[in-house]
Parts: sequence; structure tokens; C-alpha cells
Amino acid sequence: MTPRPSLADTAGARPVVLDGGLATLLEQHGHDLSSALWSARLLADDPEAIVAAHAEFFRAGAEVATTASYQVSAEGFAAVGTSAAEVEQLLRRSVALAARARDEVAPQGWVAASVGPYGAMLADGSEYRGDYDVDVAALRRFHRPRLDVLGGCVGEGADLLAVETVPCLAEVEAVLAELDGTGVPAWLSLSAAPGGRTRRGEPLTEAVAMAADVAEIVAVGVNCTPPEDVAAALAAVGTGPAVVYPNGGQTWDAVARAWEGESAFTAEAVDGWIAQGARRVGGCCRVGPAEVTALAAQVRRGSGA
Repeated sequence: MTPRPSLADTAGARPVVLDGGLATLLEQHGHDLSSALWSARLLADDPEAIVAAHAEFFRAGAEVATTASYQVSAEGFAAVGTSAAEVEQLLRRSVALAARARDEVAPQGWVAASVGPYGAMLADGSEYRGDYDVDVAALRRFHRPRLDVLGGCVGEGADLLAVETVPCLAEVEAVLAELDGTGVPAWLSLSAAPGGRTRRGEPLTEAVAMAADVAEIVAVGVNCTPPEDVAAALAAVGTGPAVVYPNGGQTWDAVARAWEGESAFTAEAVDGWIAQGARRVGGCCRVGPAEVTALAAQVRRGSGA
């Protein structure tokens, strides 16, 4: 079998198709994700469901599985009596499950180890606002254990880190400080507001400038952002290589823990993303296998494959 190329080195190649919303698919399969732990709960309670979801996205045309570690943190799981050692096991398990699905369904595919924002642990919607009442030092302390564990999985199941849904420059600074000098490749993906700004209202260009000084960052982009805000965000990011995986365009109600509104996600939009420099493209919340299949077909048409 031909060895997989590095996902960190595909900047000049054809666009790579990411998966969609893992939690969305798990909910469609009947799993209750209404707790503060969201899909991370299934790492302990039903790991086979996660393998099946990853496999379904691969069969749909995804080339990258994003692990179910987004919501996993010592602080979040402490509320349900899970020790720090057990949390480390869950982080490693998230990579092993995604790698297993990859190896069984799409051996030439990749695994991106998800590192969610501080706001995901709070489970109050603040990853879409960035209004954290903590400083950069506290954010570094929060991220360090997960980055250490998941970073150790790169080359051992995972291909890189997906630092995602980051809503503010303070968290960008914290994560970059922890990654700098580690040699662990990662993409940095922000949840963007209209007009090429972070959810906190800061210029995305500042995040891009900060990331440019960290060799470990192989791509900057946006995720869990409404499709209509992607073009402005990519204009701020620059010519790429960028990563783009918007949500379906609905609004998240953190109190009801539900998405509201109609989907605005269309596969045809990927042509514009690619023209603006995106080289890793997919979907986030409310984007399922059917949308990924359409997206993959659109990418193939655009690349002449």
C-alpha cells in the first residue's frame, strides 16, 4: 500500500475533503447529546457509535475524520466524577476510534485530533461569543494538558491537531504559545463573525499575523461559522492554504441546547472557498454525510478528478 502523504504538507495539492458535524450525525442516530459533555460522553458510554459515525463520513466521501475530543477536558469531566487519568485515556481513545474507522474504510485518509475552545467546556455558548472571564495564562493552563496528550498522538494515529472554533485573540495567543516549539503540526480554525472578525469582534487579520510566527501552524481558517460569513473571513485570512468548514447556517441556542433556523450550506459554495485559498474543506455542526458527499463531488469536478 502506498504510504499516506502528510496532511500537513498538502497545501499545494488538490483540496482535501473534511468530514461534517460528528454530533449532528450521532444525534440523527438517536443518541442523546443534551448534556454538557455533548458527543464526548459517548467516548466512555458508546465508543462503537463514534467509530460508526466516523466510518459513515468516510463512506460519504470525507478524507479526514475529526476526533470526538472537542469537548474533552479534565474540568468538564470532573463534574461527572472522571479523574484526570481517565480523561487522558478518553483523549487517546478518541484518536484510536477515528484511526480505526479510517483504517477500515479509507486507508488513505487522515485523522485530525480536535482541540476545542475553553468555551466548549463551559457549555454556555461562549465559544460563539469569546467573552471569557479568564486571562491568557489561565487559558494556557487549560489547554496544556490536552495539547500534550493529543500532540503525543500525532504520528501515533493522528496526523495533526485541529485547534478549532476559537472565538477570540486571547485564546489564539494562549494556544499558539503552547504549540510554539513543540514540532506538532496543527491547523488553527476560528469561529468568525460577519466582516472578517472573531466572535469577540477583533480583526481576523490579527490572528493570522500571530499564527504566522508559529511554525507548527500549517493552516489558518474558520469553522462553525455561517456559510455567508466565510468569504469575508477568507479575505482576512489571505491566500491560504486555509481550512474552511462552516456550520449549516443555523443559530445555536445554548439554553435549549438546540440549533434554530434553516440550513444555508451548499456544496457549490466550495468553488469560491477554493478560489480564495482553501485547501481543506468540509462542514461543521448540522452538516451531515449527504452534504459531505455533495461537497466531495463538487471538489472532484473542480479539480478535474
